[in-house]
Amino acid sequence: MPTPATPAPPSPPVPGALHASLNYGGDAAGLICGYLLGDDALPREVDSVQAAQWLALQAHGITDAAQGEFLWLHFNLSQAQAVRWMERHAHLPEAFFDALKDRSVSTRIERDDDTLIAVLNDAHFDFAFEPSDIATLWTSVAPHLMVTGRTRPLRSVDALRTAVRSGQAPRSSVGLLAELMRTQASGLVNIVRGVTQRIDDVEDALLAGRLDHKRARLGVLRRLLVRLQRLLAPEPAALFRLLQHPPAWMGADDAQELRDSTEEFSVVLRDMQGLQERIKLLQEEIAASVQEANSRSLFVLTVVTVLALPINILAGLFGMNVGGVPLADEPHGFWIIVAVVVAFTAVAGWLALRDARDR
Repeated sequence: MPTPATPAPPSPPVPGALHASLNYGGDAAGLICGYLLGDDALPREVDSVQAAQWLALQAHGITDAAQGEFLWLHFNLSQAQAVRWMERHAHLPEAFFDALKDRSVSTRIERDDDTLIAVLNDAHFDFAFEPSDIATLWTSVAPHLMVTGRTRPLRSVDALRTAVRSGQAPRSSVGLLAELMRTQASGLVNIVRGVTQRIDDVEDALLAGRLDHKRARLGVLRRLLVRLQRLLAPEPAALFRLLQHPPAWMGADDAQELRDSTEEFSVVLRDMQGLQERIKLLQEEIAASVQEANSRSLFVLTVVTVLALPINILAGLFGMNVGGVPLADEPHGFWIIVAVVVAFTAVAGWLALRDARDR
């Protein structure tokens, strides 16, 4: 009986092929970009078909691929086919798909057997300093594969994509994750600078006495910083466990790069905390200025009311249509009443102003 022919393994991707989708929204599989990276080779761009072939080679244990190579695939999770493609070809751990469904999107890096699962938060590509301009990037890192996915275009991962395309690529998947976090920290530094400039403008306007609606602007900036700090601060417990017990395939250099990138995050987050305190002081100063202006207006209204009190009382008394009104037959009665009103008004004004000087 003839032995059935063994199916030929899928062919590896063609070096230097530029078949990846030019559509930033992703190809039919939701793949935005894919790169085959290695120790001493230039990044090679691949599409979803070539990526599936390369992953099939890895799954069958075929060692035709160069040693040290790894694949980076970046997906648009808004397309339903993206998750199906990852389940079918990428063989990602179940913890990654659980993270996609989890409502908790705080920044964290966890270990699941020999795979790193990272949940990162980043600013939108069209970031406009609004608290809602923050979205999540889900990442799975293995020795030969790094998968990232997002639902909205993000700044940091797009900057990393540009760097990889220009040939500036790390030599390992963990190094690529660390480079992504460093790029994100650099983007946060730019955000902090932008917020600082806006706070300086508000402070200058406050010193010049032009309040306008600066308090509302400060509130938006403060909510932005609070949201950034809440979402971007890495969970210390998960990170500590990872760095204390890294996967066996992670080298010491990669672990140190990951530790350094998280320290850069910590520095930026401390700067954010300082900006929050500065915004809080400015809000208190603006509130005090508004309260002082309201107190002055209320005092002026009170003084006017006190000064008008004598004439209102006398006008009410002499306006009663009854007999026996004083000075009714006096030729100079009007001027006598005017003099009495002026005297009482002057006394009332003196008392009010004396109390104001005492305060």
